[in-house]
Amino acid sequence: MKYVLSAIAALILAPSLARAAVKTETVQYQVGGTQFQSFIAYDDAAQGKRPGVVVFPEWWGMNDYVKHRAHMLAELGYVALAVDLFGNGKTTEDAAEAGKLAGALKADRNVLRQRANAGLEQLKKNPHVDAAKLATTGYCFGGVAALELARSGADVKAVVTFHAALDSPDPTAGKNIKGRVLVCHGGDDTFVAPKDVEAFEQEMRQNKVDWQMNVYGNAVHSFTNPGADKHGIPGIAYNANADHRSWQAMRDVFDAVFGAPTPAGDAPRKDR
Repeated sequence: MKYVLSAIAALILAPSLARAAVKTETVQYQVGGTQFQSFIAYDDAAQGKRPGVVVFPEWWGMNDYVKHRAHMLAELGYVALAVDLFGNGKTTEDAAEAGKLAGALKADRNVLRQRANAGLEQLKKNPHVDAAKLATTGYCFGGVAALELARSGADVKAVVTFHAALDSPDPTAGKNIKGRVLVCHGGDDTFVAPKDVEAFEQEMRQNKVDWQMNVYGNAVHSFTNPGADKHGIPGIAYNANADHRSWQAMRDVFDAVFGAPTPAGDAPRKDR
């Protein structure tokens, strides 16, 4: 009976032990005299280096949502850094303020690229990261940052965006993209103009980028965020089907580029 109870306890505790393997830390650094506070998540117990993923947040800034996404990636076996783009870990729940913060960086793509690249460099410094296996993802405004990071010529093997703005002031910059690109787009997204979608596709074609765009029916802007509806903004809503399908599409791209990772809690441990 003692052994049966021990086995049952082990089965009950197994999921929590796997989650407990993920360690999170604040990563502080400076860019242009401004302090930034990014968030890193990784399985500290796993052996060996693994692919790293930079995750860029929505225009709300460094909130719990983007940190949760980084944690989810760490559970899959990646080292994930949610990157602070506004400085000082800034977050807001006010759409007007968020628009102003994001708009300033969209208007100055050089500064946006500088901050995005600074986050990538911080990720590369982590001792658990294989610096030859890097990717980037981004949500809404963060998708702009992910694409600009790739357009800057950063050595990322994969770029995945979710409900991202797709406009670019310099379509020729697409020639600098080195990795595979996946754009996950809501079929009913009114925040991204059809002309910008068409221009993006043309940019990818002209620059011979390895790209694909998944369009999810009945999905509007911010379809991956379960908390999107709380802001009461027309045209912004969560869509569970699109969320799950786009996450799986991202995983498929990463598996194709890096090989399937070992999920947190499943890898050989340092103490074994």
